[in-house]
Amino acid sequence: MDKLIITAAICGAEVTKKENPNVPYTAEEIAMEAKRAYDAGASIIHLHVRFDDGTPTQDKEVFKRAIEAIRSKIPGRGPIIQPSTGGAVGMKWQERIAVAELRPEMATLDCGTTNFGDDIFVNDLPLMRNFAKTMIEYNILPELECFEPGHIQNALILKKEGLLPKHMHFDIVLGAPGALNATIKNLLFMTELLPPEATWTVAGIGRFELPLAVNAITMGGHVRVGFEDNIYYSKGVLANSNAQLVERIVRIARELGREVATADEARKILGIE
Repeated sequence: MDKLIITAAICGAEVTKKENPNVPYTAEEIAMEAKRAYDAGASIIHLHVRFDDGTPTQDKEVFKRAIEAIRSKIPGRGPIIQPSTGGAVGMKWQERIAVAELRPEMATLDCGTTNFGDDIFVNDLPLMRNFAKTMIEYNILPELECFEPGHIQNALILKKEGLLPKHMHFDIVLGAPGALNATIKNLLFMTELLPPEATWTVAGIGRFELPLAVNAITMGGHVRVGFEDNIYYSKGVLANSNAQLVERIVRIARELGREVATADEARKILGIE
């Protein structure tokens, strides 16, 4: 197996300080959380940004301030910073993709429309093609976000059309309200649909984060944890940081005999130059 890539989704667009006071909003708070998660073993920082009052935004300048703050606290090349192009429900696609102009090494590409609680998160094929073309233009590796089995098929359509790079990396998101349930059976089913040369990460929502992560470790997949997906360390006990969630995955992986990838090792696994 490849070494384990751990992604820390440190703040998301929906969770607030009211739910967990440790959720970061400002560039400085985001940078501190990113550094703690990186020091704990995360090689990818999945990044949403907020205005200082916690309102989600895709403003390119807010992303720039957060990325610069992270880089100022971590010496050397540091983690792969992976901005989200998902943004929040209702945002226009041009607003969501604007962060690509900052030329991050990696960014997310949502691969299909999803029921999301009481809302609909729209990602039709024309939108996906626009995102993929933009990522090609800026040499960004897309992480292919898949909440449903049909999303994987959409990604394969983009691949057939020449709109994705040679290496395909998927993020299988399970347990989002309105989307596919977070079960081991569903994780197995989703991974069986992937091309054999692809790599994948699992993101389990809420209490499903840990059991899906443990199974991904043994299956040869990779793991995402963090406040975007889960604000608790255990039932009824709030996590005190993203690093606390990362540290647990590092311990479990090592107990299971799987080493954790550094950021540069993650770049090599993902084919990032």
